[in-house]
Amino acid sequence: MISAIRHTGLVVADLERALHFWCDALGFRVVRQMEESGPHIDAMMGLHDVRVTTAKLAAPDGNLIELLQFHSHPDRPQWDGAPYSTGFTHIALTVDDLDALVGKLAPLGVTFPAPPQYSPDGGVKVIYAKGPEGVLLELVEVLKR
Repeated sequence: MISAIRHTGLVVADLERALHFWCDALGFRVVRQMEESGPHIDAMMGLHDVRVTTAKLAAPDGNLIELLQFHSHPDRPQWDGAPYSTGFTHIALTVDDLDALVGKLAPLGVTFPAPPQYSPDGGVKVIYAKGPEGVLLELVEVLKR
């Protein structure tokens, strides 16, 4: 039925701040940024007079995240869900050096509910992080290959 996952969309309150976080702190790169509006996007979303800026970001492996800042239909400034909330809860990212990344993210206001944990089989070290807009990230360092 499907051939691939195209991207994951993430609505943000402040696109510039989000780009700084996703690109400068995490290492994604912008592959396309554009202003979108018009009948096609209104019809697709079932809304009227949509104005949104979108930015497609590529991870080093080519997977894409799309950041969307709605200028016409703003919502709450952050997501208030928890790891056990119904629906999409987090984005898992494989990282090279978990401790170094935690040290880089903490001064940016990213919070961690617990210190890094090791999987029972010792294959990975993992931590949950709450980033901009309250988005939950699962950061995973693979220890065994």
